[in-house]
Amino acid sequence: MVALSSGQLIAALAVVGIAYVVRGIAGFGSGLIATPLLLMFLPLTVAVPLVVILDYAASAVQGIRDRRAIDWREIVRVLPTAIVGVVAAFWLFRLVDAQWLVKILAIFLIGVAIYQLRADDDGPRVSSLWALPAGAFGGLVGTLFGTGGPFYVAYLHGRQLDKVAFRATFSTIFLLDGANRIVSYALAGFLNERFFSILFWLAPLMALGIFVGRRLHADIGAVTFRRGISVLLLLSGSILLFK
Repeated sequence: MVALSSGQLIAALAVVGIAYVVRGIAGFGSGLIATPLLLMFLPLTVAVPLVVILDYAASAVQGIRDRRAIDWREIVRVLPTAIVGVVAAFWLFRLVDAQWLVKILAIFLIGVAIYQLRADDDGPRVSSLWALPAGAFGGLVGTLFGTGGPFYVAYLHGRQLDKVAFRATFSTIFLLDGANRIVSYALAGFLNERFFSILFWLAPLMALGIFVGRRLHADIGAVTFRRGISVLLLLSGSILLFK
């Protein structure tokens, strides 16, 4: 486990604060922002578990708050293949060099950014069969990089859930999927004393970011917000790709 300098700790606090302001506004997106930025000074096996645990806490708050709006049918459809994705991710952790995984993440982020910049908000309701690949890729990418949210977001958006149900269902999927990831990280030895010392500093910024984001939610237009996040993803992905 690497030790953080004071400058790196301040940078990590800023990254987490910004990422969870976004999470408070949109209900998702914290992993997409925090993971690539933390990877600029933390190894993959530290940055990803940090983001997953912080996201888990944020999801617990959001899921409990809107628990009556949870669409359990969608969760039952997504979860089985998500578990398969988690198992496959740990197989890749052992076989593929971490630097290659970071480059794959960079390409993935750039792809998500381009897709979001071109995406149309209107369209027909997608089939529930799309839950199978959404769960598999969400579990796989989420475990590898802490950024599996876009697959769940795209599926739930395509199913045309209302705003409250979308937030609550997404958060609950992450709670159930994230529990598998956290147990797996612990068994792999990623969660040690040094890890928790970093988490101790970052957790309050996660809570503050969620608080601020919820209050900014009504003041930012959906299109403007989505484009801003897409540009940030494009920049962070490009930096990681050429790092």
